[in-house]
Order: sequence, then structure tokens, then C-alpha cells
Amino acid sequence: MAPADFWAQWLGTPLWWLSITLLVYLLALALYQRSGHNPLVNPVALSIAGLSGVLWLSGTPYTTYFEGAQLVHFLLGPATVALAVPLFEQSRRLRRAWLPLLGGSVVGTLTTTASALGLAWALGASKSTLASLVPKSVTTPVAMGISQQLGGLPSLTAVLV
Repeated sequence: MAPADFWAQWLGTPLWWLSITLLVYLLALALYQRSGHNPLVNPVALSIAGLSGVLWLSGTPYTTYFEGAQLVHFLLGPATVALAVPLFEQSRRLRRAWLPLLGGSVVGTLTTTASALGLAWALGASKSTLASLVPKSVTTPVAMGISQQLGGLPSLTAVLV
């Protein structure tokens, strides 16, 4: 097989986009670590921006990319469940602070949702975009399911979360 044929075949596989996703994340993580863990250099946000740039520059539709990134999408569910372990380990502490936690969560959720929806509505966003914004204050897998039920765009919701 000629090298050009190999690359043409490799670029057409879902494994290519999975590899690109992991590579972009590792680069973003390295930048985050070099910055001294500066929150403005968030590796997830940098990865989204980097992958968006790669897709835009290569002219690749999101659906093509998502075929390769489905494994990452699938693993979001178990990763979210895995967060329950450290949370459970802090359950005593959390029970003592339940009122401030509940109050902060409710106020924060309502504020971010209302401000995002209000701004998007004021800028003339479509109904599907507004529906994609509603669940932005929950975990990605849950938000994508809610978005789909509301008639939103789960892929847009994933980016927004």
C-alpha cells in the first residue's frame, strides 16, 4: 500500500477523529499545566476551541467528526457516575452544609439559565438554539438528553455545557 493510499484510508476512519480529539485535549492539558493551572486556560474549553478550529479549517461536518468521537461521548456517562465516589467520600461534610449548597445551586442555576436564555432571545436565537441552552447547568450526558427532549440540538448543548 502506497503512503498516500494509507493516509487517505486513515483520514476516512472514525479512529482518526478520536485520535485528533485525544491529541487536542493532551495539548490543552499541557498548556493548562504550564500556566500553573490558571482557570482561564481551561483544558476542556481549549479543546473545544481547538477541535472547532480543526473542523472549520478542514471543512469537516460535525456529523463526520462525531462518528469518531462517539467513544468519548459514550464514556461521558460512566465518567459522570465515577464522580459519585469522591462526592460520597465527602457526604458528611456536604450534609452539614446542605442549606448553603442548595441555595447556591438554585440561585446559580436560575441566574445562568435566565441570563443565557435572555441574551440568546435578545439576539434573535432560534427556538432550537433556545431549547439547547435550557439544560446548560447540568452534566453533559444529562443535558444532551434534556435538549433532545425539548427539541434542541444535543451537539450544541454539549458544547455549551
